[in-house]
Amino acid sequence: MNAPTTTAQLIPEFHPRDVPVALIEALKASFGDRCSTALVVREQHGRDESSFTVPPPAAVVFAESTDDVAQAVRLAAAHAVPVIPFGVGSSLEGHLLAVQGGISIDVSRMNKVLAVNAEDLTVTVQPGVTRKQLNEEIKSTGLFFPIDPGADASIGGMAATRASGTNAVRYGTMRENVLALEVVTAAGEAIRTGTRAKKSSAGYDLTRLMVGSEGTLGVITEITLKIYPLPEAVSAAICSFPSIEAAVRCVIQTVQLGVPIARVELIDANTVRMVNAYAKLGLREETMLLMEFHGSPASVKEQAETVQEIASEFGGNAFEWASTPEERTRLWTARHNAYFAAVQSRPGCKVISTDTCVPISRLADCLLDSVAEADASGIPYFLVGHVGDGNFHFGYLLDPNLPEERVKAEQLNHDLVARALRLEGTCTGEHGVGLHKMGFLVDETGAGAVDMMRTIKRALDPQNIMNPGKIFAL
Repeated sequence: MNAPTTTAQLIPEFHPRDVPVALIEALKASFGDRCSTALVVREQHGRDESSFTVPPPAAVVFAESTDDVAQAVRLAAAHAVPVIPFGVGSSLEGHLLAVQGGISIDVSRMNKVLAVNAEDLTVTVQPGVTRKQLNEEIKSTGLFFPIDPGADASIGGMAATRASGTNAVRYGTMRENVLALEVVTAAGEAIRTGTRAKKSSAGYDLTRLMVGSEGTLGVITEITLKIYPLPEAVSAAICSFPSIEAAVRCVIQTVQLGVPIARVELIDANTVRMVNAYAKLGLREETMLLMEFHGSPASVKEQAETVQEIASEFGGNAFEWASTPEERTRLWTARHNAYFAAVQSRPGCKVISTDTCVPISRLADCLLDSVAEADASGIPYFLVGHVGDGNFHFGYLLDPNLPEERVKAEQLNHDLVARALRLEGTCTGEHGVGLHKMGFLVDETGAGAVDMMRTIKRALDPQNIMNPGKIFAL
């Protein structure tokens, strides 16, 4: 495996390029007070939710239009200076870090819903629109956007990292739900990929190339998405199980029987305890599945009864049902508060969050061995998973004053990914590669595939200015 496991290897390589004064002056001349070199602003744009720390970018440009983005990129390209897109800063694998210096282009002010085509079930937005904002603006149409990565991430960032989340088992990921893009290239040119049509055989699929490229091929400035009718009926439930294995076996059988469940999330007993302490929920402190069913009242009832019958075969009990929005929100509080509850359980800790995905038939094999290793390590952790599609997350809670804990957690992550790859899974189901998974990418795809990615990168970004040092090294 090519991933780091020693203390020396855990610090990202930082090779800053020179940012000429002439570039900063040109940016300030073009953008006025929308170009900031204030340390506090640069520091805000030089970190994400990862555990890595590097110096911040040299300047931050607050773009308000595609033309702004194109102008900033052209000026940076003229000086061969790196450009790093920034949405809300919720990425988890070091995507936003200025490992080669440069400037940050903040697109959060590009936050307009540009067009809602309800009759075609599509919507076009700027990249700074957040998931919650989008759903608030289109709810009057009876439609919604289902991709829910947990954080209120920006749509541009979600497209860039090929995000998914709790609804992916029913509605897919960003890969399946992005129809078209507008992207500013490394030359500062705005191009369009795709259309609002549901399918196309016209040339290379540049939309799919850009979705998941993590800002390394261009800056996304417009996104056209699929949206869906709000289900006529929604029902949610929690169910406790005597063990993680029992809960996972229940999920596997549910999926293999073709039950069209919309959400099915795993929370282990350890995490339930943390959530109870944090949110005072009084949940049974056992491994838990949180499930949601979408459809007509009759189909939702049938799905729920089928899953309850399956769960009973695996010792599932203490079902609690919720059909009103308020009741569902209370049940889902456990899942959405898991991260914050875990952090509070060890004050001052740093979190290393993992993310792997395996074929559903191999989920139990991968998850149970990983739990055993985490328990044996002595490091506090939380465990949640979008287990309906074989995706799960450990969060290791580290004392920042004990570097040996960081090494131990990275070893756990290393072994977890190795296991997932042996089971024909992936090193990241939804977080993206960023800095943290670069070595694993070689293990997963092979050197030949990574070389092909490098060839594409060099062709589209010959100066290597678009978020350099991410996904793979040149």
